[in-house]
Amino acid sequence: MALIRFDVVTLFPEMVTAAASYGVTGRALERDIAALAVWNPRDYTNDKHKSVDDRPYGGGPGMVMKYQPLHDAVVDAKKINVETRKVIYLSPQGKPITQHLLSEACQISQLILIAGRYEGIDERFIDLDCNDEWSIGDYVISGGELAALIVIDAITRLLPGVLGDAESAEQDSHADGLLDYPHFTRPELLEGRPAPNVLLGGNHADIARWRMKQALGRTWQRRPDLLKKKNLNTEQESLLKEFIVELNQFKV
Repeated sequence: MALIRFDVVTLFPEMVTAAASYGVTGRALERDIAALAVWNPRDYTNDKHKSVDDRPYGGGPGMVMKYQPLHDAVVDAKKINVETRKVIYLSPQGKPITQHLLSEACQISQLILIAGRYEGIDERFIDLDCNDEWSIGDYVISGGELAALIVIDAITRLLPGVLGDAESAEQDSHADGLLDYPHFTRPELLEGRPAPNVLLGGNHADIARWRMKQALGRTWQRRPDLLKKKNLNTEQESLLKEFIVELNQFKV
């Protein structure tokens, strides 16, 4: 039995199933580590035009997705027996998705992801049917399908047995609150730029120390906000100071 089941409520089910069939997610689905189902609100309409949207009360541009088709799709998605489930509406108004949030979501048996379209969806659906709202960032995209696929991919790669090396997910950016360290592979010399000597020496302790220093330094340079949230230990503070000194010496 799959470790987690994703149900996506979407007006474009083929978009979700096609994209999810590739790469890490596709491998997890093939191995039955994760499961995926899609639900089209148009299949739950009661008029000949299969209308899923209507004009917004109060006027304004665009259309609003109606409550009933979305609600009925969620009701069907809930018909399987699971230990835990959450209904998540993917929207710009939601809480920012973080690695910590995704790690916690791995423990949920079923995630029902609502991919909205148009100007939005009836607020009463969010209040009555959804447990939470998640956002992939402070910007707007045309629909929630891409956001749902991002959530599915990000969670799937954390499941046991999905990645070829279990440590890959543990060493990803944000996994420990830091950005990832730089990576290098063959050739050793490229356009006059050599790979760092420490990575070629085979001393695992030195390599681990170098990688931690680079992760700290890169986070300090690019995402200082992340460092403010992280309590560095004595060794990490020392490594970050080393990085800053070496960077200033290089600039000189």
